[in-house]
Amino acid sequence: MRILITGGAGYIGSHTLLSVLAADHQACVIDNFSNSHPDALTRVGRLSNRPFDIHQTDLRDGSALTESVAAFRPDIVVHFAGLKAVGESESHPLSYYEQNVFGTIRLLQAMDAAGCRSIVFSSSATVYGTPQYLPYDEAHPLQPVNPYGRTKYFIEEIIRDWAATDPAKGAMLLRYFNPVGAHESGQIGEDPMGVPNNLMPYIARVAVGRLDRLQVFGDDYDTDDGTGVRDYIHVTDLAEGHLAAINCLQHHRGVEAVNLGTGSGLSVLQMIAAFEAASGKDVPYAIAPRRKGDIDKFWADPERAHRLLGWRARLGIDAMCRSVWNWQSQNPDGYGESPRAG
Repeated sequence: MRILITGGAGYIGSHTLLSVLAADHQACVIDNFSNSHPDALTRVGRLSNRPFDIHQTDLRDGSALTESVAAFRPDIVVHFAGLKAVGESESHPLSYYEQNVFGTIRLLQAMDAAGCRSIVFSSSATVYGTPQYLPYDEAHPLQPVNPYGRTKYFIEEIIRDWAATDPAKGAMLLRYFNPVGAHESGQIGEDPMGVPNNLMPYIARVAVGRLDRLQVFGDDYDTDDGTGVRDYIHVTDLAEGHLAAINCLQHHRGVEAVNLGTGSGLSVLQMIAAFEAASGKDVPYAIAPRRKGDIDKFWADPERAHRLLGWRARLGIDAMCRSVWNWQSQNPDGYGESPRAG
C-alpha cells in the first residue's frame, strides 16, 4: 500500500510512520515543520532502514499540496497535520480554524484530484466535551467545549460529507485520548516547542533539569485527589491503532468513528508519582489556576476498536513513563536547539 502521512514528522506521526514502514508499506510524509523537527524523519529512516518520500508542504497551499499528493499517488492518507493545544486554541481560535479546518478541506480536494478515496483522521476525545456519562463511547453526544475540540468536530463532519459523495470512499475517525511515551529505542519522542502544553513532556523536562518545576493546573476538580483525570495511551499502541485502521480501510467503506484509549484514567498527581518511580528523579510542582477549556475527568470505552479493528492498548503507565525517561535522558534537548524549518 502507498500511505501518505500529513504531519509525519510530528510526535504521533513519526511513530506511525515507523509502524507503517515496518509493515512494508510505501510511505510519503507531508509536513511544513512548523511544530516538528526534520531530524525526527532522519531518525525514523535509521530505525526503519527503509526509504520514504518527504515533501515540505503546507496544507493551506492548495496548489503545492495538490502537486505533492499527485506525485505520490497514495492509496490511503493518514492525516495528523494540525495545531493541537487546548489553551492556545482559546487564545488564537482563528489560527486553529485556518490550519485545521481549511487545511483539511485543501487535503480532501487534493485527494479527489489524485483519485485517493480513503483517509484515517487523527481526531480527539475532545469532540465529546463535558461527559454526560463515563466511559465515553462512540455514541456519546458530541459537544466540544473549546476551539481545538470544535475544529476536530467540524473536520469529522466535513469528512462525513466528503465520503457521502462516493460509495467507494472510506474514512476512519480515530478519537484518541492522551498520547504519552516514546519509541523503545529512545530515538524518537515528544519534543514540543517552548513550554509544553501537555503533561508528560512538561514532567520530563522538569526531571531532566530543563524546567524548574511543573505547573499543575487546578487541584479542585471533582476527582479523588482534586487533579484532572485522563486516559493516557502509549504512543506505540496509538501508532499500531492507526496501522489497524489502515488495514481495515483496505476492505471497508463508509465512515467509522473509533475511540483509541485504555479504558481507565489517571490523575495528574498519579502521573507525577509514576514518573518519579520510573525515572528515579524528583518532579517538583506547584499548583496553578485551572486552564480555560479543561474538564474534570474522562476516559474511553475502547471496545469498538477491538471489535472493528482487532486492536487493544497493550502498554501500561510504567512502560509509558520508562520510555519517556529513556527518550528525554538520551535527548535532554529533544531534537536540538536548531531552528525548525518552515
